[in-house]
Amino acid sequence: MDTDKTQISRPAPRGDGTYPHRDLTEKIIGAAFEVHRELGPGFLEKVYETALVQELSGRGVSARPQAEIAVRYKGQPVGAYYADLVADGTVLCEIKAARALVSEHEAQLLHYLKATGIKVGLLLNFGARRLQVKRMVF
Repeated sequence: MDTDKTQISRPAPRGDGTYPHRDLTEKIIGAAFEVHRELGPGFLEKVYETALVQELSGRGVSARPQAEIAVRYKGQPVGAYYADLVADGTVLCEIKAARALVSEHEAQLLHYLKATGIKVGLLLNFGARRLQVKRMVF
C-alpha cells in the first residue's frame, strides 16, 4: 500500500501518547482503505457508505449507517442529524466523494461532533485518487 502520498491528518496525541478510540479509528481507516482499493474514486457517497458498513462488519465492528442523532441546544432538542455512519456508538464517520477535502468539510464534522456530543470523528473522502482521511477530536 502506498501510504506516503495518502493524506492523513491526526491531532496531536494526548499527554499519554494515545488518541481517543485509537484502535477503533485505525480499524475504520483500514476498512476505508480496502473499500477505496476495491472501488476507487467515482461513485456516490452512498455506495462507499454501504461498502464501508459491509467491510467493517467483516472486521467485527458494529456500524450504523444514517444513524439518527439528536442535536441539542442549551440542553434542549432542536432537531436531528443523520450521521453517514457511527461505529461502535463512539466514532462518527462523515463520508465524502469529492475531488479533495476542503475546510468546509472539516468545519461540518466539527459542528456535528459538538452538536451530538460524540468526541471522535473521521472525515473519509473516497472521491480523490487516493483516500483522504482526517481524524478529529472535539
